[in-house]
Amino acid sequence: MRTLGRRAATHPLVESWTFEPDAISPRSLAISLDSSAYPDAVDAARIDIHWFVTDDYYVHYVETRGTARYQCRWDRHPKTDAPRAHVHPPPNAGDAEPSPLGSQHLDVLFTVLDHITERVETLHGDAGHSA
Repeated sequence: MRTLGRRAATHPLVESWTFEPDAISPRSLAISLDSSAYPDAVDAARIDIHWFVTDDYYVHYVETRGTARYQCRWDRHPKTDAPRAHVHPPPNAGDAEPSPLGSQHLDVLFTVLDHITERVETLHGDAGHSA
C-alpha cells in the first residue's frame, strides 16, 4: 500500500495520500486529488483503496459538489452475480459490470487515474459549453 501511495503521488492529479485510520494499522489508502484541477463546481475528490493479500481490491472514486456525490468503484473479489473483476459505474456506483482491470496493483492504480483524468477533462469541456 505504501508503494501505491508513493507512486500515486507522481500523478499530476494527486495532492496527497495517507493511510486510514493510520500508518500503524492501515485499512485503506486515502488519496486526495487536487481540487484546483477540477471546475469550481467540484468541491473535493478522492480515491479510497483497499487491497487484500489475495490480490482482491476495491478502488472507490468520489467527487463531491455540495451535498451531491459522483462516484464509481472498481472491484476484484468473488461475486455471485458479476465477474470477479467488475466496476460499479458512475454516477452512483450502480450495478456491477465487467471490468478489464486485472490484479497488478500499479496497473490498476494508473488505469483508474487515467479514467479520472478523462473525467476531469470532460468536466472542463462541459463547463466551457455551459458558460
